[in-house]
Amino acid sequence: MSNAQKAISGGKWITVSTAVSTIFQFVQVTILARILDPAAFGLVSVSTLIINFFYIFSNLGFSNSIIYKQEDDKKVLSSLYILSLMMGVFIFALVYLSAPLIIAYYKEPRLDPVVKLASLYFLIIYFGQLYLFLMQKELQFRQIAIMEISGAVVGTAVAITLAYNGHGEFSLIYGQLAMHTVRTALQILFGRKLFTPQFYFNFGLIKEHIRFGVYNVGDGLLGFIQGNSDNIIIGGLLGVKPLGYYTVAYQLAVFPITKLNPIILQVAYPILAKMKEDASELKRSYIKILDLISYLNLPLLAGLFITADGLVPLVYGPGWEPTLPLIKIFVFQSFFSCLAHPLFTLAFTKGKPNLLFYLNLITLAVKIPLLFVFGKYWGVIGIALAFLTATIINLVINFFMAHSLIGSFFRDFVANILKPLTFCLLMVGLIALYKLAFGHEGPIHLFVQIALGGLVFVGLTLRYKLSLAEIKAFRR
Repeated sequence: MSNAQKAISGGKWITVSTAVSTIFQFVQVTILARILDPAAFGLVSVSTLIINFFYIFSNLGFSNSIIYKQEDDKKVLSSLYILSLMMGVFIFALVYLSAPLIIAYYKEPRLDPVVKLASLYFLIIYFGQLYLFLMQKELQFRQIAIMEISGAVVGTAVAITLAYNGHGEFSLIYGQLAMHTVRTALQILFGRKLFTPQFYFNFGLIKEHIRFGVYNVGDGLLGFIQGNSDNIIIGGLLGVKPLGYYTVAYQLAVFPITKLNPIILQVAYPILAKMKEDASELKRSYIKILDLISYLNLPLLAGLFITADGLVPLVYGPGWEPTLPLIKIFVFQSFFSCLAHPLFTLAFTKGKPNLLFYLNLITLAVKIPLLFVFGKYWGVIGIALAFLTATIINLVINFFMAHSLIGSFFRDFVANILKPLTFCLLMVGLIALYKLAFGHEGPIHLFVQIALGGLVFVGLTLRYKLSLAEIKAFRR
Protein backbone atom coordinates (compact mmCIF):
# COMPACT_ATOMS: atom_id res chain seq x y z
CA MET A 1 0.00 0.00 0.00
CA SER A 2 1.39 3.43 -0.98
CA ASN A 3 1.80 6.32 1.46
CA ALA A 4 -1.15 8.09 -0.15
CA GLN A 5 -3.35 5.02 0.28
CA LYS A 6 -2.18 4.66 3.89
CA ALA A 7 -2.99 8.32 4.49
CA ILE A 8 -6.51 7.92 3.09
CA SER A 9 -7.10 4.74 5.08
CA GLY A 10 -5.67 6.38 8.21
CA GLY A 11 -7.86 9.42 7.71
CA LYS A 12 -10.96 7.21 7.51
CA TRP A 13 -10.14 5.36 10.72
CA ILE A 14 -9.17 8.48 12.65
CA THR A 15 -12.39 10.12 11.46
CA VAL A 16 -14.43 7.21 12.78
CA SER A 17 -12.62 7.14 16.13
CA THR A 18 -12.87 10.90 16.49
CA ALA A 19 -16.59 10.88 15.71
CA VAL A 20 -17.30 8.11 18.20
CA SER A 21 -15.07 9.63 20.91
CA THR A 22 -16.68 13.03 20.40
CA ILE A 23 -20.17 11.60 20.76
CA PHE A 24 -19.28 9.83 23.98
CA GLN A 25 -17.48 12.87 25.39
CA PHE A 26 -20.41 15.11 24.50
CA VAL A 27 -22.88 12.69 26.10
CA GLN A 28 -20.71 12.50 29.21
CA VAL A 29 -20.45 16.28 29.65
CA THR A 30 -24.16 16.75 28.90
CA ILE A 31 -25.23 14.22 31.52
CA LEU A 32 -22.69 15.19 34.18
CA ALA A 33 -23.46 18.91 33.79
CA ARG A 34 -26.98 18.10 35.04
CA ILE A 35 -25.69 16.05 37.99
CA LEU A 36 -22.54 17.82 39.18
CA ASP A 37 -22.00 21.33 40.46
CA PRO A 38 -19.84 23.67 38.29
CA ALA A 39 -17.27 23.56 41.11
CA ALA A 40 -16.76 19.83 40.41
CA PHE A 41 -15.72 20.65 36.84
CA GLY A 42 -13.40 23.29 38.25
CA LEU A 43 -11.74 20.77 40.59
CA VAL A 44 -11.21 18.28 37.78
CA SER A 45 -9.94 21.09 35.55
CA VAL A 46 -7.22 21.83 38.10
CA SER A 47 -6.16 18.17 38.30
CA THR A 48 -6.12 17.94 34.49
CA LEU A 49 -4.02 21.09 34.41
CA ILE A 50 -1.46 19.52 36.74
CA ILE A 51 -1.39 16.25 34.80
CA ASN A 52 -0.90 18.04 31.47
CA PHE A 53 1.91 20.12 32.94
CA PHE A 54 3.96 17.17 34.15
CA TYR A 55 3.19 15.17 31.02
CA ILE A 56 5.34 17.65 29.08
CA PHE A 57 8.48 16.40 30.81
CA SER A 58 7.65 12.71 30.90
CA ASN A 59 7.96 11.72 27.23
CA LEU A 60 10.78 14.17 26.35
CA GLY A 61 9.45 14.57 22.82
CA PHE A 62 10.09 10.94 21.90
CA SER A 63 6.94 10.68 19.79
CA ASN A 64 8.12 13.32 17.34
CA SER A 65 11.75 12.18 17.28
CA ILE A 66 10.80 8.53 16.61
CA ILE A 67 8.64 9.56 13.65
CA TYR A 68 11.12 12.14 12.35
CA LYS A 69 14.10 9.75 12.51
CA GLN A 70 11.97 6.73 11.45
CA GLU A 71 13.60 4.90 14.37
CA ASP A 72 13.53 1.08 14.33
CA ASP A 73 16.68 0.09 16.26
CA LYS A 74 15.54 -2.32 19.00
CA LYS A 75 18.25 -1.27 21.45
CA VAL A 76 17.40 2.40 21.01
CA LEU A 77 13.69 1.71 21.44
CA SER A 78 14.32 -0.45 24.52
CA SER A 79 16.39 2.34 26.07
CA LEU A 80 13.64 4.85 25.34
CA TYR A 81 11.03 2.50 26.80
CA ILE A 82 12.91 2.02 30.06
CA LEU A 83 13.60 5.75 30.35
CA SER A 84 9.89 6.45 29.83
CA LEU A 85 8.91 4.04 32.61
CA MET A 86 11.40 5.62 35.00
CA MET A 87 10.10 9.08 34.16
CA GLY A 88 6.53 7.89 34.72
CA VAL A 89 7.28 6.66 38.24
CA PHE A 90 9.21 9.82 39.06
CA ILE A 91 6.43 12.11 37.78
CA PHE A 92 3.78 10.11 39.68
CA ALA A 93 5.65 10.66 42.96
CA LEU A 94 6.17 14.34 42.17
CA VAL A 95 2.49 14.98 41.43
CA TYR A 96 1.35 13.02 44.47
CA LEU A 97 3.65 14.95 46.80
CA SER A 98 2.82 18.32 45.23
CA ALA A 99 -0.82 18.19 46.42
CA PRO A 100 -0.24 20.49 49.47
CA LEU A 101 1.31 23.19 47.27
CA ILE A 102 -1.60 23.00 44.82
CA ILE A 103 -4.10 23.30 47.67
CA ALA A 104 -2.24 26.31 49.05
CA TYR A 105 -2.40 28.12 45.69
CA TYR A 106 -6.04 27.41 44.92
CA LYS A 107 -7.17 27.59 48.58
CA GLU A 108 -9.34 24.51 48.02
CA PRO A 109 -8.85 21.52 50.40
CA ARG A 110 -11.04 19.29 48.19
CA LEU A 111 -8.18 19.19 45.68
CA ASP A 112 -6.04 16.91 47.88
CA PRO A 113 -7.71 13.53 47.09
CA VAL A 114 -8.49 14.64 43.53
CA VAL A 115 -4.86 15.40 42.65
CA LYS A 116 -3.52 12.29 44.40
CA LEU A 117 -5.98 10.05 42.57
CA ALA A 118 -5.25 11.70 39.22
CA SER A 119 -1.50 11.13 39.70
CA LEU A 120 -2.08 7.41 39.02
CA TYR A 121 -2.33 8.44 35.37
CA PHE A 122 1.49 8.36 35.17
CA LEU A 123 1.65 4.79 36.46
CA ILE A 124 -0.64 3.67 33.63
CA ILE A 125 0.11 5.35 30.33
CA TYR A 126 3.85 4.81 29.94
CA PHE A 127 3.61 1.05 29.64
CA GLY A 128 1.97 1.49 26.26
CA GLN A 129 3.05 4.91 25.05
CA LEU A 130 6.06 3.84 22.98
CA TYR A 131 3.92 1.28 21.15
CA LEU A 132 1.54 4.11 20.21
CA PHE A 133 4.41 6.14 18.74
CA LEU A 134 5.54 3.18 16.65
CA MET A 135 2.02 2.55 15.35
CA GLN A 136 1.79 6.21 14.34
CA LYS A 137 5.13 5.92 12.56
CA GLU A 138 3.91 2.89 10.63
CA LEU A 139 0.55 4.57 9.89
CA GLN A 140 -1.42 1.85 11.69
CA PHE A 141 -4.39 4.10 12.33
CA ARG A 142 -6.96 1.31 12.31
CA GLN A 143 -5.50 -0.10 15.53
CA ILE A 144 -5.19 3.39 16.99
CA ALA A 145 -8.86 4.03 16.22
CA ILE A 146 -9.92 0.83 17.98
CA MET A 147 -7.93 1.87 21.06
CA GLU A 148 -9.43 5.37 21.12
CA ILE A 149 -13.00 4.13 20.70
CA SER A 150 -12.67 1.40 23.33
CA GLY A 151 -11.19 3.82 25.85
CA ALA A 152 -13.90 6.41 25.22
CA VAL A 153 -16.72 3.88 25.68
CA VAL A 154 -15.34 2.46 28.92
CA GLY A 155 -14.32 5.85 30.35
CA THR A 156 -17.72 7.41 29.67
CA ALA A 157 -19.58 4.43 31.15
CA VAL A 158 -17.49 4.52 34.33
CA ALA A 159 -17.83 8.31 34.78
CA ILE A 160 -21.61 8.38 34.30
CA THR A 161 -22.22 5.33 36.49
CA LEU A 162 -20.17 6.73 39.36
CA ALA A 163 -21.72 10.20 39.03
CA TYR A 164 -25.23 8.75 39.35
CA ASN A 165 -24.07 6.90 42.47
CA GLY A 166 -22.95 10.11 44.18
CA HIS A 167 -19.18 10.08 43.65
CA GLY A 168 -19.08 13.73 42.53
CA GLU A 169 -15.86 14.97 40.96
CA PHE A 170 -14.21 11.57 41.55
CA SER A 171 -16.47 10.08 38.87
CA LEU A 172 -14.64 12.18 36.26
CA ILE A 173 -11.22 11.14 37.53
CA TYR A 174 -12.10 7.43 37.66
CA GLY A 175 -13.55 7.72 34.16
CA GLN A 176 -10.29 9.16 32.84
CA LEU A 177 -8.20 6.49 34.57
CA ALA A 178 -10.44 3.72 33.18
CA MET A 179 -10.13 5.19 29.67
CA HIS A 180 -6.31 5.29 29.83
CA THR A 181 -6.10 1.79 31.33
CA VAL A 182 -8.04 0.35 28.39
CA ARG A 183 -5.98 2.30 25.85
CA THR A 184 -2.69 1.21 27.42
CA ALA A 185 -3.69 -2.45 27.45
CA LEU A 186 -4.62 -2.30 23.76
CA GLN A 187 -1.45 -0.38 22.87
CA ILE A 188 0.61 -3.22 24.32
CA LEU A 189 -1.55 -5.86 22.63
CA PHE A 190 -1.32 -4.31 19.15
CA GLY A 191 2.17 -2.85 19.47
CA ARG A 192 3.98 -6.03 20.47
CA LYS A 193 4.06 -7.00 16.78
CA LEU A 194 6.29 -3.99 16.12
CA PHE A 195 8.51 -4.06 19.18
CA THR A 196 9.30 -6.27 22.16
CA PRO A 197 11.26 -4.44 24.89
CA GLN A 198 14.61 -5.82 25.93
CA PHE A 199 16.13 -5.39 29.36
CA TYR A 200 18.65 -3.00 27.90
CA PHE A 201 19.51 0.63 28.57
CA ASN A 202 22.24 2.73 26.93
CA PHE A 203 22.02 6.46 27.45
CA GLY A 204 24.52 7.10 24.67
CA LEU A 205 22.24 5.53 22.07
CA ILE A 206 19.35 7.88 22.82
CA LYS A 207 21.24 11.16 23.08
CA GLU A 208 20.03 12.25 19.65
CA HIS A 209 16.43 11.62 20.62
CA ILE A 210 16.87 13.57 23.84
CA ARG A 211 18.61 16.41 22.00
CA PHE A 212 15.75 16.52 19.51
CA GLY A 213 13.29 16.61 22.38
CA VAL A 214 14.93 19.47 24.31
CA TYR A 215 13.28 22.14 22.20
CA ASN A 216 10.14 20.03 22.06
CA VAL A 217 9.94 19.95 25.85
CA GLY A 218 10.78 23.64 26.05
CA ASP A 219 8.09 24.39 23.50
CA GLY A 220 5.65 22.17 25.37
CA LEU A 221 6.41 23.92 28.67
CA LEU A 222 5.97 27.39 27.22
CA GLY A 223 2.96 26.24 25.22
CA PHE A 224 1.39 24.85 28.39
CA ILE A 225 1.96 28.05 30.35
CA GLN A 226 0.71 30.35 27.61
CA GLY A 227 -2.17 28.01 26.75
CA ASN A 228 -3.28 27.46 30.35
CA SER A 229 -2.27 30.65 32.11
CA ASP A 230 -5.90 31.78 31.89
CA ASN A 231 -7.04 28.71 33.86
CA ILE A 232 -4.24 29.14 36.37
CA ILE A 233 -5.13 32.78 37.00
CA ILE A 234 -8.89 32.20 37.16
CA GLY A 235 -8.57 29.32 39.62
CA GLY A 236 -6.16 31.20 41.86
CA LEU A 237 -7.93 34.59 41.85
CA LEU A 238 -11.61 33.81 41.32
CA GLY A 239 -12.04 30.25 42.65
CA VAL A 240 -13.03 26.88 41.21
CA LYS A 241 -16.67 27.74 40.37
CA PRO A 242 -15.83 30.48 37.82
CA LEU A 243 -13.16 28.11 36.54
CA GLY A 244 -15.90 25.50 36.05
CA TYR A 245 -17.94 27.90 33.88
CA TYR A 246 -14.84 28.91 31.95
CA THR A 247 -13.78 25.28 31.40
CA VAL A 248 -17.17 24.11 30.12
CA ALA A 249 -17.47 27.12 27.78
CA TYR A 250 -13.98 26.56 26.42
CA GLN A 251 -14.49 22.83 25.93
CA LEU A 252 -17.64 23.42 23.91
CA ALA A 253 -16.04 26.07 21.71
CA VAL A 254 -12.86 24.08 21.01
CA PHE A 255 -14.73 20.85 20.25
CA PRO A 256 -14.28 21.30 16.48
CA ILE A 257 -10.54 22.02 16.55
CA THR A 258 -9.70 19.36 19.13
CA LYS A 259 -11.70 16.67 17.35
CA LEU A 260 -11.46 17.49 13.64
CA ASN A 261 -7.94 18.89 13.30
CA PRO A 262 -6.15 15.82 14.71
CA ILE A 263 -7.79 13.74 11.98
CA ILE A 264 -5.79 15.77 9.47
CA LEU A 265 -2.62 16.50 11.42
CA GLN A 266 -2.16 13.07 12.99
CA VAL A 267 -2.13 11.49 9.55
CA ALA A 268 -0.27 14.36 7.86
CA TYR A 269 2.88 14.37 10.04
CA PRO A 270 4.10 10.81 9.39
CA ILE A 271 3.34 11.25 5.69
CA LEU A 272 5.13 14.60 5.39
CA ALA A 273 8.08 13.27 7.38
CA LYS A 274 8.66 10.76 4.58
CA MET A 275 8.90 13.55 1.96
CA LYS A 276 10.58 16.26 4.04
CA GLU A 277 13.13 17.10 1.32
CA ASP A 278 10.50 18.06 -1.27
CA ALA A 279 9.92 21.78 -0.55
CA SER A 280 7.30 22.36 -3.24
CA GLU A 281 5.23 19.38 -2.08
CA LEU A 282 5.42 20.57 1.54
CA LYS A 283 4.16 24.01 0.55
CA ARG A 284 1.32 22.56 -1.50
CA SER A 285 0.35 20.23 1.34
CA TYR A 286 0.46 23.02 3.93
CA ILE A 287 -1.92 25.19 1.89
CA LYS A 288 -4.25 22.22 1.37
CA ILE A 289 -4.26 21.51 5.10
CA LEU A 290 -5.16 25.15 5.87
CA ASP A 291 -7.93 25.04 3.28
CA LEU A 292 -9.38 21.79 4.60
CA ILE A 293 -9.19 22.94 8.21
CA SER A 294 -11.01 26.16 7.29
CA TYR A 295 -13.89 24.33 5.61
CA LEU A 296 -14.22 21.85 8.47
CA ASN A 297 -14.04 24.27 11.39
CA LEU A 298 -15.57 27.54 10.20
CA PRO A 299 -19.20 26.39 9.75
CA LEU A 300 -19.21 24.60 13.10
CA LEU A 301 -17.79 27.59 14.96
CA ALA A 302 -20.10 30.05 13.19
CA GLY A 303 -23.06 27.80 13.94
CA LEU A 304 -22.11 27.61 17.62
CA PHE A 305 -21.79 31.40 17.78
CA ILE A 306 -25.31 32.05 16.51
CA THR A 307 -27.08 29.14 18.25
CA ALA A 308 -25.34 29.16 21.66
CA ASP A 309 -28.27 30.84 23.45
CA GLY A 310 -30.52 27.94 22.48
CA LEU A 311 -27.94 25.16 22.63
CA VAL A 312 -26.50 25.68 26.12
CA PRO A 313 -29.80 25.54 28.11
CA LEU A 314 -30.92 22.54 26.10
CA VAL A 315 -27.67 20.59 26.47
CA TYR A 316 -26.41 21.57 29.93
CA GLY A 317 -29.66 22.50 31.63
CA PRO A 318 -30.34 25.55 33.82
CA GLY A 319 -27.55 27.33 35.67
CA TRP A 320 -25.00 27.48 32.85
CA GLU A 321 -26.04 30.84 31.37
CA PRO A 322 -22.73 32.50 32.45
CA THR A 323 -21.00 30.42 29.77
CA LEU A 324 -22.78 32.19 26.87
CA PRO A 325 -20.59 35.32 26.53
CA LEU A 326 -17.50 33.17 27.05
CA ILE A 327 -18.53 30.78 24.27
CA LYS A 328 -18.94 33.65 21.80
CA ILE A 329 -15.40 34.86 22.56
CA PHE A 330 -13.93 31.36 22.38
CA VAL A 331 -15.48 30.80 18.96
CA PHE A 332 -13.14 33.42 17.51
CA GLN A 333 -10.21 32.19 19.59
CA SER A 334 -10.78 28.66 18.30
CA PHE A 335 -10.87 29.84 14.69
CA PHE A 336 -7.51 31.64 14.89
CA SER A 337 -6.03 28.79 16.89
CA CYS A 338 -7.02 26.13 14.34
CA LEU A 339 -5.21 28.07 11.59
CA ALA A 340 -2.05 28.03 13.71
CA HIS A 341 -1.99 24.26 14.23
CA PRO A 342 -0.49 23.16 10.87
CA LEU A 343 2.79 24.95 11.69
CA PHE A 344 3.48 22.28 14.29
CA THR A 345 3.38 19.56 11.65
CA LEU A 346 5.47 21.66 9.29
CA ALA A 347 8.11 22.53 11.90
CA PHE A 348 8.64 18.92 13.00
CA THR A 349 8.71 17.77 9.38
CA LYS A 350 11.53 20.23 8.68
CA GLY A 351 13.32 19.31 11.92
CA LYS A 352 12.79 22.82 13.35
CA PRO A 353 11.04 22.33 16.72
CA ASN A 354 12.99 25.35 18.01
CA LEU A 355 10.64 27.59 16.02
CA LEU A 356 7.72 26.42 18.13
CA PHE A 357 9.71 27.15 21.28
CA TYR A 358 10.36 30.72 20.18
CA LEU A 359 6.74 31.16 19.09
CA ASN A 360 5.41 30.16 22.47
CA LEU A 361 8.03 32.26 24.26
CA ILE A 362 6.89 35.39 22.41
CA THR A 363 3.21 34.56 22.90
CA LEU A 364 3.73 33.96 26.60
CA ALA A 365 5.47 37.32 27.02
CA VAL A 366 2.47 39.01 25.44
CA LYS A 367 -0.31 36.95 27.01
CA ILE A 368 0.57 37.08 30.73
CA PRO A 369 0.40 40.89 31.05
CA LEU A 370 -2.83 40.92 29.00
CA LEU A 371 -4.44 38.36 31.31
CA PHE A 372 -3.66 40.34 34.44
CA VAL A 373 -4.73 43.70 32.98
CA PHE A 374 -7.90 42.46 31.27
CA GLY A 375 -8.77 40.20 34.20
CA LYS A 376 -8.40 43.06 36.69
CA TYR A 377 -10.94 45.25 34.89
CA TRP A 378 -13.35 42.73 33.34
CA GLY A 379 -12.99 39.54 35.38
CA VAL A 380 -13.47 36.19 33.64
CA ILE A 381 -14.73 37.88 30.45
CA GLY A 382 -11.58 39.99 30.36
CA ILE A 383 -9.40 36.90 30.68
CA ALA A 384 -11.20 35.31 27.72
CA LEU A 385 -10.63 38.50 25.68
CA ALA A 386 -6.95 38.51 26.63
CA PHE A 387 -6.70 34.89 25.44
CA LEU A 388 -8.28 35.87 22.12
CA THR A 389 -5.89 38.82 21.66
CA ALA A 390 -2.84 36.66 22.38
CA THR A 391 -4.07 34.00 19.94
CA ILE A 392 -4.34 36.56 17.12
CA ILE A 393 -0.77 37.75 17.78
CA ASN A 394 0.39 34.13 17.88
CA LEU A 395 -1.19 33.45 14.47
CA VAL A 396 0.52 36.44 12.84
CA ILE A 397 3.94 35.27 14.05
CA ASN A 398 3.01 31.69 13.15
CA PHE A 399 2.41 32.65 9.51
CA PHE A 400 5.74 34.49 9.32
CA MET A 401 7.49 31.32 10.53
CA ALA A 402 5.63 29.17 8.01
CA HIS A 403 6.75 31.61 5.31
CA SER A 404 10.39 31.11 6.39
CA LEU A 405 10.01 27.33 6.00
CA ILE A 406 8.11 26.99 2.72
CA GLY A 407 8.14 30.43 1.08
CA SER A 408 5.25 32.71 0.15
CA PHE A 409 1.81 31.17 0.68
CA PHE A 410 -0.38 33.92 2.15
CA ARG A 411 -1.99 35.00 -1.13
CA ASP A 412 -3.12 31.44 -1.84
CA PHE A 413 -4.37 31.10 1.73
CA VAL A 414 -6.47 34.30 1.54
CA ALA A 415 -7.91 33.28 -1.82
CA ASN A 416 -8.95 29.94 -0.34
CA ILE A 417 -10.44 31.21 2.92
CA LEU A 418 -12.58 34.01 1.47
CA LYS A 419 -15.20 31.55 0.27
CA PRO A 420 -15.85 29.70 3.56
CA LEU A 421 -15.86 33.04 5.42
CA THR A 422 -18.49 34.42 3.03
CA PHE A 423 -20.55 31.24 3.25
CA CYS A 424 -20.48 31.43 7.07
CA LEU A 425 -21.58 35.08 7.12
CA LEU A 426 -24.55 34.22 4.93
CA MET A 427 -25.36 31.23 7.11
CA VAL A 428 -25.22 33.29 10.32
CA GLY A 429 -27.35 36.03 8.75
CA LEU A 430 -30.08 33.58 7.75
CA ILE A 431 -30.18 31.97 11.20
CA ALA A 432 -30.32 35.40 12.86
CA LEU A 433 -33.32 36.34 10.71
CA TYR A 434 -35.05 33.09 11.67
CA LYS A 435 -34.47 33.79 15.38
CA LEU A 436 -35.93 37.29 15.04
CA ALA A 437 -38.98 35.97 13.23
CA PHE A 438 -39.72 32.75 15.11
CA GLY A 439 -37.61 32.67 18.32
CA HIS A 440 -34.79 30.42 19.50
CA GLU A 441 -35.93 28.56 22.64
CA GLY A 442 -36.63 24.86 22.55
CA PRO A 443 -35.29 21.88 20.62
CA ILE A 444 -37.46 22.42 17.52
CA HIS A 445 -36.14 25.93 16.89
CA LEU A 446 -32.58 24.75 17.52
CA PHE A 447 -32.96 21.87 15.09
CA VAL A 448 -34.36 24.18 12.39
CA GLN A 449 -31.50 26.64 12.89
CA ILE A 450 -28.90 23.90 12.55
CA ALA A 451 -30.62 22.47 9.48
CA LEU A 452 -30.83 25.91 7.83
CA GLY A 453 -27.20 26.64 8.53
CA GLY A 454 -26.06 23.27 7.23
CA LEU A 455 -28.09 23.56 4.05
CA VAL A 456 -26.77 27.07 3.33
CA PHE A 457 -23.11 26.18 3.86
CA VAL A 458 -23.22 22.84 2.05
CA GLY A 459 -25.27 24.30 -0.81
CA LEU A 460 -22.88 27.22 -1.32
CA THR A 461 -19.88 24.90 -1.10
CA LEU A 462 -21.27 22.60 -3.77
CA ARG A 463 -22.16 25.56 -5.98
CA TYR A 464 -19.03 27.67 -5.67
CA LYS A 465 -16.26 25.46 -4.20
CA LEU A 466 -16.59 21.78 -5.07
CA SER A 467 -18.96 19.97 -7.37
CA LEU A 468 -20.21 16.47 -6.61
CA ALA A 469 -17.97 15.16 -9.37
CA GLU A 470 -14.92 16.81 -7.77
CA ILE A 471 -15.83 15.39 -4.37
CA LYS A 472 -16.05 11.91 -5.86
CA ALA A 473 -12.71 12.40 -7.58
CA PHE A 474 -11.19 13.66 -4.32
CA ARG A 475 -12.55 10.61 -2.52
CA ARG A 476 -10.90 8.30 -5.05
